[in-house]
Amino acid sequence: MNTITAASATVPNPVLRVPPAAPAAAAAYFGASLAFHADVSDVAAVLAADGDPGFVVLDSRSTASWDQGHVPGAVHLPTALVPAQAEALLDKSVPVVTYCWGPGCNGATRAALALAELGFQVKEMLGGFEYWAREGFPYETWEGEARRDADPLTAPLDGDCGC
Repeated sequence: MNTITAASATVPNPVLRVPPAAPAAAAAYFGASLAFHADVSDVAAVLAADGDPGFVVLDSRSTASWDQGHVPGAVHLPTALVPAQAEALLDKSVPVVTYCWGPGCNGATRAALALAELGFQVKEMLGGFEYWAREGFPYETWEGEARRDADPLTAPLDGDCGC
């Protein structure tokens, strides 16, 4: 049913007003999304494991933001400097995972675009530094290592979201 009853009126169902995509189109879209994005928890798990993660993490924020806190081991390269400096700092044979402040910021997307235009393989870390910190992962500041308690609204208490 594509209508709902609300206060004595029948109105179009806002969820199904535009019907879901055909399964093949949905599979193509979601498969492509995973090719372009990495989850904060997945990045953290790989970085915490022993050995080469197979990618480099790039923080595309300003120096002041970097100093406030960044993913341990990340390379710092502000978005505006990617075109001029990426090839000197990064190896094109190693995939890059970009991040910026958080979901409300598109700096990581712009950095990923600039890197892709230079010939790098790249993904964007969903949630950015905001979700890295909110999920309770350790980060580095200009003063040393820091960590916040995980926000129960963004990270399960047992550390396993089941996805």
